[in-house]
Amino acid sequence: MAEPILQLQGVSKSFPSVKALDRVDLNVYPGKVMALIGENGAGKSTLMKVLTGIYQRDSGLITYQGAACHFNGPKDSQDQGISIIHQELNLIPELSIAENIFLGREPSRFGKIQWQKLYADVQVLLDRLKIRHNPKTKLGSLSVGEQQMVEIAKAISFDSKVIIMDEPTDALTDTETDNLFDVIHQLRDQGHGIVYISHRLKEIFKICDDVTILRDGKFIAEHPVEELDEDKIIELMVGRALHEQYPTVDAKPGAECLVVGNLCGPGIADVSFSLRSGEILGFSGLMGAGRTELMKILYGDSRAQSGTISLDGTALELKSPADALASGIAYVSEDRKKDGLIIELSVGANMSLSSLAEFCSPLGIVDQKREWAAVQSYVDLFAIKTPSQSQLIKNLSGGNQQKVAIAKGVMKRPKILILDEPTRGVDVGARAEIYHLINKFKREGMAIILVSSDMPEVLGMSDRINVMCMGKISGEFSKEQANQESLMAAALGKTLEEVA
Repeated sequence: MAEPILQLQGVSKSFPSVKALDRVDLNVYPGKVMALIGENGAGKSTLMKVLTGIYQRDSGLITYQGAACHFNGPKDSQDQGISIIHQELNLIPELSIAENIFLGREPSRFGKIQWQKLYADVQVLLDRLKIRHNPKTKLGSLSVGEQQMVEIAKAISFDSKVIIMDEPTDALTDTETDNLFDVIHQLRDQGHGIVYISHRLKEIFKICDDVTILRDGKFIAEHPVEELDEDKIIELMVGRALHEQYPTVDAKPGAECLVVGNLCGPGIADVSFSLRSGEILGFSGLMGAGRTELMKILYGDSRAQSGTISLDGTALELKSPADALASGIAYVSEDRKKDGLIIELSVGANMSLSSLAEFCSPLGIVDQKREWAAVQSYVDLFAIKTPSQSQLIKNLSGGNQQKVAIAKGVMKRPKILILDEPTRGVDVGARAEIYHLINKFKREGMAIILVSSDMPEVLGMSDRINVMCMGKISGEFSKEQANQESLMAAALGKTLEEVA
C-alpha cells in the first residue's frame, strides 16, 4: 500500500463539557477515495475542521506529504493543497457562476480582470462536470443541485492534492450524481487523495476504496471497502446490529381525513388524492417533479390557483402557514436550516416556536415552566443529544437538529404531519430512531405524508405511495404493488413495460 499523502494520528479536540475527538486516526492515500463515516455527532465535522485549520487540535499529529504540519486557518490549508466541499453551500447567489468559482482569484492583467480568460477557464470546468450552463449565468437562477455542482467545480479549480467532499450528493439528481462519480474517478486516477463523507452507504460501495469509521469521537476501524457489507458497516458505526432498517407497523387506517381535489398551483397541475388517519402516504418522484411545491400549498406557504383541500369534511382556504397550523397541518421542511429552524436560537426556543400560544396566559405572558416541561418531554421522547434546552441549535449534529425540527411539528399535535425528506443528511442510527417515532405517531392515529427521494425509504415506510412527474400524480401504488421498477417508471412518466 502506498504511503498516505495525509495522515492524522491520535488527534484529540475538546470543548467545554464535550470531548469531540478522542485520539482519532485518519489516512488519506494518493489515488484513492477514503470514506469517512459515522453517526451524526461521531466527530466527522470536527475532524474536518481540525484538518482545514478552523479548529486547532489539542493533541495528536498531522502529517502532510511526509512532513509534520500545522494549519493556521482554512486559507492556509487550501494554499498547501487541501480543499473541502462543504455540505452547506458557500456561494453568492447574486454573482455569476464564473465569479463564484474564481472569487478573489480572477485572472488579471495590469489590475484589470481578464473576463474572456475567466469565462474560458470556467467553461473547461463546467464541461468536465457536464454542467450545461453559461459561465455568465447568475448563480441564484440555478437549482440547489446545480449550485452544488458549481461548489464542486470551485474546489476542483484549486487543483488540490487532497479534496474533502462532505455529503456532496445530498442535493443532486441521479444524473448529477453519476457525473460527479465520473469526476471522482478522474481525480482518483490523476493521483488525488479524496475524503468522501456520506450517509448513503450504497455510494460508499460504488465510489470508495477504503473506509474509516468513527463512533462517539473515537476511531473505530479502517478497512478496504471490499472487506465489508452494509450490515457490518452499520454495526461498526452504531456499536450494535440494526436488525431492520425500515421497521414497519401494520396499517390500521381510520377515517378519511384529508381530501385534495384537482389542485392546481405553482409547480403542480390537477392533483387529487386522499389520506386516512393512522396512515403513512409516501410521495416519490425525481427532483423537480412537484412534490415539495405540492406540500407547500398544503401548508399554506404557496397559494392554490384552483381545486379544493378538505380536512375532516371541512373545506380549507389556506393563505399562510399559520392557517395550516391552526387547521391541524404541520410541515417539516426538506431544508431544516433555511425553512425549519432558527440556528441562532436554542433547542427549546426552536422546538416550542410554533406552540407558544399554548403556553401563554390570557395576557400573552409565556409560562416558561410549562414550556420547559413540554420541551423536555420531547427531548426525552426523541432522544435528542444536547447538554440542555439552552444549547444553541447550530451546535447540535445534523441528526439531532432534524429531531428538533420534527419535534417542533409534532408538539402542535397536528392531525396531518408532512415530512419532506425527513432523513436527508441523517446517519443510519438516527434514521432508525426517526422511523420508530414516525411509526409511534402512526399508531396513535396521526396521518402522515412522507416525501422522500430515497426509494428504499419510501418503499419501506409507506402504506401507499403516490409518484409525481412534471407536477402531476403519475402513479398510485399499494404497499404490495410498489417496487423500485414501478416507482421509477411512474417517475419518468412511463409504464413499466416502456422502461423495461
